[in-house]
Amino acid sequence: MRQYILNGNKAREESSPGKPGKSGLRYLSLILLFLLAPLLGHGGTESASAATREYRLRFYHTHTGERLNVVYRRGDQYIPEALDELDHFLRDHRTGDVRHFDPHLFDLLHDLTASLGDSSGEIDVICGYRTPWSNEFLRTRNPHTGVAQHSLHMQAEAIDIRLPGIPTSELRDAALRLHRGGVGYYRSSDFVHIDVGRVRHW
Repeated sequence: MRQYILNGNKAREESSPGKPGKSGLRYLSLILLFLLAPLLGHGGTESASAATREYRLRFYHTHTGERLNVVYRRGDQYIPEALDELDHFLRDHRTGDVRHFDPHLFDLLHDLTASLGDSSGEIDVICGYRTPWSNEFLRTRNPHTGVAQHSLHMQAEAIDIRLPGIPTSELRDAALRLHRGGVGYYRSSDFVHIDVGRVRHW
């Protein structure tokens, strides 16, 4: 025989000992659902937000005068069309040759500018991809240029940049803190080289 016991203003159903009534189980289930729903909903929102997070870069090329404002990645997915745009933008401006860049370099640039509180700022590009011809041309033109014979610019894994309004020494220090590749500091030319090769600096 079932009994209903008042608890405050609510009645709960009581069955025989050890056997919760159907209404009681339903009541407990509703309470659990009510308590867990905000947590589940919050987690779902966070996951959706992470999956749709946009990674944007803005560039100005100091040699061609071109500008590019592009979302190259959403969540964990790189956007092929955007990568093509970046490859073309960072082409060898002397020869017009294009090479596919390692997209991790763009992630490094994104994190670097974010670490300086300038994630929406424009990056001045001094040099992107270099063909072997361009690399040798620069290397032999002046022995003090600092151009390496086996430069990662030829592998499309390096870029020379500056950030308007931010001292290049500060940009260098921020890149060194990330500890994610090579960092070269060219004070007299006012730019910083970064690449996704082994960790080193000069």
